[in-house]
Amino acid sequence: MEKIGSFICKYRKAILIIALILLIPSVIGIKMTRINYDILVYLPDNIETIQGENILSSEFNMGAYSIIVLDNMPTKEIVKLEADMKKLDNVEMVVSIADVLGTSIPTEMLPDEVKDKAYKEGSTIMMATFKEGISDDVTLETIETLREMTDERCKISGMSAVVLDTRDLSNSEIAIYVVIAVALCLIVLEIALDSYVVPFILLLNIGIAILYNMGTNIFLGEISYVTKAISAVLQLGVTMDFAIFLYHSYMQEKESEEDIEKAMSKAITKTLVSVVGSSLTTIAGFLALCSMDLTLGKDIGIVMAKGVAFGVICVIVVLPTMILALNKVIEKTKHKAIMPQFTKLKEFAIKHYVMAIVAFIIILPIAYYGYTNTDIYYNLDRSLPKSLASITANQELKDKFNMVSTEIILIDNNISDDKINEMLDRIEKVDGIEWTLGLSKISDSGIPKQMIPEDVLEKVQNENYQLIVVNSIYEMATEELNEQVNIVNDIIKEYDENAILAGEGPLMKDLVEISNHDFNSVNTVSIGIIFIIMIFVLKSISLPVILITVIEFAIFINMGIPFYTNVELPFIASIVIGTIQLGATIDYAILITTKFINNRKEGMTKKESIDMALGTSIGSIIVSGLCFFGATFGVGAYSKIEMIGSLCTLMARGAIVSMITVICVLPAFLILFDKLIMKTTMDMKKEVK
Repeated sequence: MEKIGSFICKYRKAILIIALILLIPSVIGIKMTRINYDILVYLPDNIETIQGENILSSEFNMGAYSIIVLDNMPTKEIVKLEADMKKLDNVEMVVSIADVLGTSIPTEMLPDEVKDKAYKEGSTIMMATFKEGISDDVTLETIETLREMTDERCKISGMSAVVLDTRDLSNSEIAIYVVIAVALCLIVLEIALDSYVVPFILLLNIGIAILYNMGTNIFLGEISYVTKAISAVLQLGVTMDFAIFLYHSYMQEKESEEDIEKAMSKAITKTLVSVVGSSLTTIAGFLALCSMDLTLGKDIGIVMAKGVAFGVICVIVVLPTMILALNKVIEKTKHKAIMPQFTKLKEFAIKHYVMAIVAFIIILPIAYYGYTNTDIYYNLDRSLPKSLASITANQELKDKFNMVSTEIILIDNNISDDKINEMLDRIEKVDGIEWTLGLSKISDSGIPKQMIPEDVLEKVQNENYQLIVVNSIYEMATEELNEQVNIVNDIIKEYDENAILAGEGPLMKDLVEISNHDFNSVNTVSIGIIFIIMIFVLKSISLPVILITVIEFAIFINMGIPFYTNVELPFIASIVIGTIQLGATIDYAILITTKFINNRKEGMTKKESIDMALGTSIGSIIVSGLCFFGATFGVGAYSKIEMIGSLCTLMARGAIVSMITVICVLPAFLILFDKLIMKTTMDMKKEVK
């Protein structure tokens, strides 16, 4: 270990130059890493709805589709717009009533049932299908082109339009996230540290680690916009305490060592032993997200685990070179630390430890009840501002045409029209189904298939399948829609056991079911992994149980608050926050516990041990907690994307709740269970008193 410190100090100039040069490929990697803005892409490939999407794409060239609302647009303009749209490479099909009728069938010939559905308050609808997938870059470019081709009378709905608006909004906000996080962290560090320039050095070092992390994402191919939005601020909040620890160690070593290189070498050795051990639990917590069936968890987990690793490397290797290079500036800008010693808080926590236990017993069931009953929503539209063009289009489609969730049935093309119509009659009787539309239905209404343009027929049927559109009035990802999807699926399977119900509604139903499973499984996995690591780190059976209990208590409080404040959470936030909070804040508890155990081994009483442990740790924990809070709170308050805002708000509040819980509840547990700890921890001497 000492050789590592000596090597870094000896070759510090070369290391700093290499570190700066490596920023060039990192920036290139960031530019070349694709960002995905569609959460549905992360559903498992083996589920039936994804297979249905693949069939639509491979056999019908329908990677995505959009219902377009046309307000007060004459038929002549609609026909011209269709012709212009069909010229776009990615547009496979454009269908409207005008397209189906052509010039040979007047609108008056349409059955009232069809006419009422197609025309509402001067508006009509058009369906466009795209060759590439929902979130493919080509599809998003096509949506942009369509918006440029049209005016305010044309509103483009659908998931691709939502994804495009999500991309634009996220890209406009992400730089501001970093500025807010850095500004708030800087305030905390200026108060906590004893030099005006050191906070800038620490932030610059973490910034380098963030660029390395984001640059190496190129090896993953792509990352989600959620990962991109939170990874920088989360890495900043989680790894800042590593940098603070190195700086404090360096300043302590300087008191007894005049040679700054030797002082730094010793500080590196001390930091390496401490930081590597504590970072393992944080990395393990993030890697636990990889166990999710929804592979967005893997996306976040790998990027954040990698981010913590880069944070440790930069603190051990790069930060020492920066501090040594600027040592004179640091000395000239030193000032008295503003952060208090928190002596009274320490004394209060120890003196009233029984009260802390009583509070724990009272609050635990209340917090757990809120934690298990917090309302979750899955509708992706709800996480975005209502003023976005796609959300406005979806709302008009709902208000005027009662089209909320549009699904597509893929069924054997050899089934007779009579059977298909019988099936559709049954489907239309299902609660919430507004209408169904297929070739058999058009023929049944008096318009023979021979009069429908051949190019339209080819787009909705082939030798294997025919497509049927089903419109539901139920909102996406609701219990009503999910039950309706189950019923419709049961009906179509009676006529064709291989039939598939595809579209956004069924996809969202799968998202709900998979997310509910992930909510339970990922927390279990993270607790299990961190428990095993702590057994080896603390060499104890009882201590991991105590520490995890304390942090889980903090998680219950954090996740229970939305229930008591009537706040609904987006599903992603509810799934990952527990694992993130556990992995990121368990270090607070490990810090106090390690010192407590060492003090007990040296012969101190349990109260002397906790007094010394808490007294030497409380400042570090508060600074770390406030940095984590600062890095995430501002983003949560600013972001217009609720998926990101809610997650950052939960992380910010979780940092504070964990900080308070560790300072107030953990000491009480260590005192209360001291005898058990002594008996179940290796290398402990006989209890002193």
